Amino acid sequence: MLSLAELVVERGATRVLHGIDLEVRDGEIVALIGANGAGKTTTLHAISSLLPVRSGSITLADGDGGTVRLDRMSAREVVARGVVQCPEGRQLFASLTVLENLLLGAYRRRDRQQVKRDLARMIELFPVLGERRGQHAGSLSGGEQMMLAIARALMAQPRLLLLDEPSLGLAPQMVDRIFDTILALNAEGVTMLLVEQNALAALEIAHRAYVLETGRIVQSGPGSALLDDPRVRAAYLGLGS
Repeated sequence: MLSLAELVVERGATRVLHGIDLEVRDGEIVALIGANGAGKTTTLHAISSLLPVRSGSITLADGDGGTVRLDRMSAREVVARGVVQCPEGRQLFASLTVLENLLLGAYRRRDRQQVKRDLARMIELFPVLGERRGQHAGSLSGGEQMMLAIARALMAQPRLLLLDEPSLGLAPQMVDRIFDTILALNAEGVTMLLVEQNALAALEIAHRAYVLETGRIVQSGPGSALLDDPRVRAAYLGLGS
């Protein structure tokens, strides 16, 4: 579905990504793990056209047997192609209600009846959002805000969901709940690229994973294989071989 080839991205005068290659296949959860500053969020921002690409390409299957170049599109056009990011830190509209945040996720859509059905589906998936629908998003707990951020992204009907640090700042019990939700969404057919510092949780659910170090892919393979790799266990899981 998605292919990054020799991707180079710079922030100002600093080169952050040094020619990375990465693929996400239809129906997969692909994890991108690495230390702070490795370039994980930069990768997602490049896919979303929130950062310019210096060289290389970002290609998306168009669903009709062809491909399109996301690196030649605006951020708005990328969303229209079905690539939607759930950003690090949730980035909700704190002064708007839960319901208003959800509806903003569907801002580009014109199928109003389906929007209503999808809204009902989000409340079914995350019942607490129905209970809090009239509350300001800023008044929710961290876990509730994460649920709202995921639901808002789903309201855009993504073909590919980009998740940036969904467990950030959450209690362990809530982390388990969020990752159970990710698995349930994937079982329903949502393809995901997951950036996550909680490498153990990410590798446990990922079909495949990539390890990013200082802007370079240094390892890749099935999530289960990287979970058992002594180098990954020592460097990212805090475990011995």
